[in-house]
Formats: sequence, C-alpha cells, structure tokens
Amino acid sequence: MKLVRYRNEKGENYGALVNDRVVCLPKFAKHLNEEFPERLEDFITLGIKGVEKAEKLIEDAKEKDFRQTSQQVKEITLLAPIAFPPKIVCLGLNYVDHAAEANATIPDEPIIFIKPHTTIIGPNEKIVKPRFVRQLDYEAELAIVIGRKAKNVSVSEAKAYIFGYTILNDVSARDFQFKDKQWTRGKSFDTFAPTGPCITTVNQLKDTSNLSIRTRVNNGLRQNSTTKNMVFNVYEIIHHLSRLMTLETCDIIATGTPAGVGFATKPKPKFLQAGDIVRIEIEKIGVLENIVAEENTLPL
Repeated sequence: MKLVRYRNEKGENYGALVNDRVVCLPKFAKHLNEEFPERLEDFITLGIKGVEKAEKLIEDAKEKDFRQTSQQVKEITLLAPIAFPPKIVCLGLNYVDHAAEANATIPDEPIIFIKPHTTIIGPNEKIVKPRFVRQLDYEAELAIVIGRKAKNVSVSEAKAYIFGYTILNDVSARDFQFKDKQWTRGKSFDTFAPTGPCITTVNQLKDTSNLSIRTRVNNGLRQNSTTKNMVFNVYEIIHHLSRLMTLETCDIIATGTPAGVGFATKPKPKFLQAGDIVRIEIEKIGVLENIVAEENTLPL
C-alpha cells in the first residue's frame, strides 16, 4: 500500500494511493461502518494489522463505495507524509560510490546527524535558498519510517520495527557544512528536507537491497545508482541507531545518498540555483519533485 497525506477543499487528510486516485481512509472506513484514525500518524501506530485491514477493505469494496470516498490525484495537493516526526536521523557517507567521490574513508559505524522537523516540506513545495548560501546541494535518499518504539534491536529483528519507506532530499548548504567540523548547521535550514510523495508500506516493499535511485536537475541526470551500494543496509542502520537512542513511531531515518552530488561533480561543482527543479525517483516509491527559490526577504 502507498499512503499519502494531502489537502483538498475540505482540509487535510490521508489516504491510500490506488492508481490515479486517493481514497480517504477515515471516510472510506466510516462509509463501510468501520473505523480508522483521523490522522496518518495514528494510523501508523496500528502497524501491519491496520495496513492489511485497509487493503482488504479496498479489495472487497464496491466500485461506487470507492468512487464516493476518493479523488483523482490531480484534484488534491500532496503534502509531506509526516509533518512533525519525533526526529529525523540522517546518515553520512553510507554509499560506497559517494564515499569514493568525496575521497572519504568508508565508515566502520554509521555517521549520523539530526535535522529539525522545520526542514520538512512536501512534494512540489519550494526549497528556499537563503541569499547568503552560495553552495546549495541535493542528496537523494531512501528514508525509513519507524512503526513502533525500538531500543537495542538486533539486525534480524529490525524489519519488524519498520512501517514503510519514503523519499527524502537531504538538501545541504555545503559552504556551511564544510566550514564546520560537524554537519548539522549546513543541513538544518528551513525547507532542507523535502519528503514524499508517499509512504510505501513494508509489506509492499519487502526488499530494499537493490532499488534504483536517480536524481535529475532540470532534466539533467545527476545521480544514478542503487541501494546495493549502501555501506549499512536498512536493518543494520536500525540496529546501530537503536543502540544509541530510542527510535519512536514516525521517526524518519534518511539512509544516505549515492554518488553524483553537486559538490563532487567534475571538473566543476554544480550547485543549485533559484529556478532549478530537483526530481528524485526511487524505485517502488515514486517521484519527489521540488523547485528552488531564492529567499529575498531575510535581513542580513
């Protein structure tokens, strides 16, 4: 199942993406004398049982019931699937090809940093480039959505704590990132975590070991790799992180980016400019697209 959060003429809601339509799950369940939570975050707490129940209701529904509780995707505005995650944990240098292009040593343990939730925007929203940022860059990443509290989880148990996967663009101000000895400042500007367009649930995306991941800027292909180049796979990541911190429901874990980022482009870096369109596609999840806009009102 692919789940989306969206806005229509009646406000915000969430639903299941079925072909070119989104069925509003709370409304759909009520129509069938069933019940689902009003918020996607609360639906996620139901885990796989909630997903399977929704899938069964949709599979068994009559066409008229489905049509009465759904809209075409073009009639709604897709939002970031999770607007206020408890935390956004990101990995650095987690792809062999990216470490190579950065002339960096492959880490023995995950290198992590945290982005604030104020970085999150949804599909087609604007990445805001502050006027004083000169080296704006993109990073296409497979992101894990945690389904339940996890602490000291083994690699073999890790899958049971994953609700699903989405796309996150770890937008980075390289001039700030490389100036500091740690990366948080350069990664934490508002709008620096475009996320979406959906959450593909773990029962639909059972294998993440070789997913294609591509980034285009203004239709020019920049990143073209696969998750098989990860240093630590999704289960190893959860194992390592859960030893350090308690992972909570709706936490987002960005698993690192492959080769092809702007700062490493040869012979000259290619940084993002106002008007650039960044389009990230990850196999079995979808496409996340955002445009870069210059911030004109921020006082110096």
